[in-house]
Amino acid sequence: MLSVIYLFLVFLSCIFGLLSENSAAVGAAALSGAQDGVRLTVAISGAICIWSALQKIMEASGLTNFVSMSIRPILILLFPKSGQDGQAAGCITANLCANLLGLGNAATPPGIAAVRRMKQLSGSEIASDEMCLLIVMNTASMQLIPATVAALRAGAGSARPFDILPAVWLSSAVSVAVGIGASKLFAGLQHG
Repeated sequence: MLSVIYLFLVFLSCIFGLLSENSAAVGAAALSGAQDGVRLTVAISGAICIWSALQKIMEASGLTNFVSMSIRPILILLFPKSGQDGQAAGCITANLCANLLGLGNAATPPGIAAVRRMKQLSGSEIASDEMCLLIVMNTASMQLIPATVAALRAGAGSARPFDILPAVWLSSAVSVAVGIGASKLFAGLQHG
């Protein structure tokens, strides 16, 4: 659907460029935008590779398992059934660690693995409350180090790309807390 919307906007831009006799400006803007997009993609690729490698090192060194065991009481509180399953808890922890490092894309594979394991544990085709909670937490994404956003800021020329940390910490903490509260409230209303 987004491809159709994008194609429609490009078509509309070309039509208005022709009608206003600014087709050269539309063409120049399209080429400039494409160059800026490639430049930005290359700029953030390095940062994403570094943080993704750090996450892999954390997994290989056993740090992810250590973190998983350390936060197991919190996981059991949030995910009573899945938090007690070693495989599900490990996937949930990897997802949360990737989000804490600001690696939204790297959080997706362990998040999918966690939901698949939760589905096996529930034995149902309907999304469980725990699955919904994980999706809400993943979407709200508590971030300690917003690596991707900082890489975008650095790629755009920011002299201090991590100046946003206090705002990111506050907004992500509030969004995660509200998301968890809403998930628990709606789960309670559904079962109560």
